[in-house]
Amino acid sequence: MTDVQELLLSRIRDVADYPEPGVMFKDITPLLADPAAFTVLTDSLAQVAERTGATKVVGLEARGFILGAPVAVRAGLGFIPVRKAGKLPGATLSQAYDLEYGSAEIEVHAEDLGAEDRILVVDDVLATGGTAEASIQLIRRAGAEVAGLAVLMELGFLGGRDRLAPALAGAPLEALLTI
Repeated sequence: MTDVQELLLSRIRDVADYPEPGVMFKDITPLLADPAAFTVLTDSLAQVAERTGATKVVGLEARGFILGAPVAVRAGLGFIPVRKAGKLPGATLSQAYDLEYGSAEIEVHAEDLGAEDRILVVDDVLATGGTAEASIQLIRRAGAEVAGLAVLMELGFLGGRDRLAPALAGAPLEALLTI
C-alpha cells in the first residue's frame, strides 16, 4: 500500500449498520475535514485528469460534486454537474437507469458538453456501477468523449468494474482505493 493510500484509508470512517442493518458505510467526511488528506486526494484525482487528457470533469451527485469541482480547478478544467432529474434549470439531457430496488434518472446540461470534449467522470465510490454507467451513456449522447472514470474507492466485491467495462470501451477506470 502506498503512502497516499494509507493516508486516505486512515481518514475514512466505518459506520456499521448504516443506512440499514448489515451495511458497513464508508464515511469520507473525516477525510474531507482534514486539509492535508483532502489536498492529497484532490491532487491524486487531478493527476488522473491530466493522464487521461480530460478537457472537463463531470461530478456525479452528490459527493462527486465535492470531489470533482476541486479536481477540475486543480487540473485547470471546467466542471459539469450530473444531477438527479428535475434539479437543473433549462434544457437537459436525461438518462434513466435501474437501481437494486427501482430506478433513477440523471440529467446534464447538454450545451456544456461538445464533440471536442474529453470527460473524466469523478465520484467518491464505485459500487455496482449503475450511476457511472448512466453518466457515461449521457456524456456520449451529448456528443462528448469519455476520457475515463476516477473514484476515491471501489467496492470490488460489488462488481461495478466488470459492469462498466463495456460502457467504458477501453477508457480507464482508476480507483485510488479498492475495498
